[in-house]
Amino acid sequence: MEKEHQVEGRHSPEDFLHLIQKQARGKLKVYLGSSAGVGKTYSMLVEGNRLRNRGVDVVIGYVEPHERPETTAQIDKLEIIPPRITLYHSIQIREMNMDAILARKPTVVLVDEFAHNNSPGSKNQKRYEDVLELLDAGISVITTLNVQHLESLYNVIEMATGTKVKERIPDSIVAQADQIVNIDLPAEDLIERLKAGKIYASDRVEQAMGNFFTETNLTRLREITFSEVANFLDRRQRLLKPEDNKPSSMSKVMVAISSRGPHPETLLRKTARLANQLNAQWYGVYVRTNQEAPDKISSEIHRRLTDTLEIAQKMGGTVLILKSNDIVLALTSFAREYGITQVVMGKSRPRRGWRRFLPSLVDRLSVNLPGVDVILS
Repeated sequence: MEKEHQVEGRHSPEDFLHLIQKQARGKLKVYLGSSAGVGKTYSMLVEGNRLRNRGVDVVIGYVEPHERPETTAQIDKLEIIPPRITLYHSIQIREMNMDAILARKPTVVLVDEFAHNNSPGSKNQKRYEDVLELLDAGISVITTLNVQHLESLYNVIEMATGTKVKERIPDSIVAQADQIVNIDLPAEDLIERLKAGKIYASDRVEQAMGNFFTETNLTRLREITFSEVANFLDRRQRLLKPEDNKPSSMSKVMVAISSRGPHPETLLRKTARLANQLNAQWYGVYVRTNQEAPDKISSEIHRRLTDTLEIAQKMGGTVLILKSNDIVLALTSFAREYGITQVVMGKSRPRRGWRRFLPSLVDRLSVNLPGVDVILS
């Protein structure tokens, strides 16, 4: 495949072979790219064939039918586990056949599109949940992922490209990977591949170039990918050192969760990214007052709050619900007891009337917690 190169922290296919031979639980390798067309699937298949040539039992669990000659040539050399065909609104959908893979129990399975949402009726809702099940069964997995599918980047990607990504995967899942490889291709080369019909069919090229596949978008995504790979590699390197196995004792982050916050997911993503950069543990804290008892708030607000707390857990935060009628006192006590060094809070709605002359929640927390950074997001 022309003009592509890999950046992967000095790992090679031989390193992954050593990993899968060494451990009982399956090992995970992720080919990460800035967008479709950079060569993730091709690289995954090439490695699959290399391992097969070394005598490793490798099968294809699922590969998107990209209809690219060079990719098809790699697929043809490998054993394929037939997909499971389901019907959804009279449309045939191909899904990875988990039962068949688990029964076959290969050493390594190749799984495209790590962040894919499974069709209704599937055993797991997300493909990454399928992958985790395979790893638990002792099967190693090599998979592919575009950077825009990382959960913490949802708002960053929307601002950078104008695209709302529906299929997303928690960063914590990707961080578990034993190897992460950045498949990089400059924006100009990627656009040339697009024009040549090597990414999408000819009838989709013009629309793609007018929307997502602009040089500005692709360059920004490439920058984000380099940054994320560096963060993942740095985090794993810290975890490999015994003295750094635990989160930094110097930094602890708390985000104050509100049942009526306008953009709770955005706040959680920013908190998770901050904690990751600081190598810090983070907490999502919700203070439940008497006015917000489950029987006094609407079912919609209760559902939204529950969803927010679940998202915080999926992003790697520790969720706590405190009962108090004094929100500032509860947050202050928690921050002091747990040694919080950074507090993240959402912007409050403008207050009207005489209330606008009173100190805000942020002001009161800042006074109560000298030396703690209160970050308004």
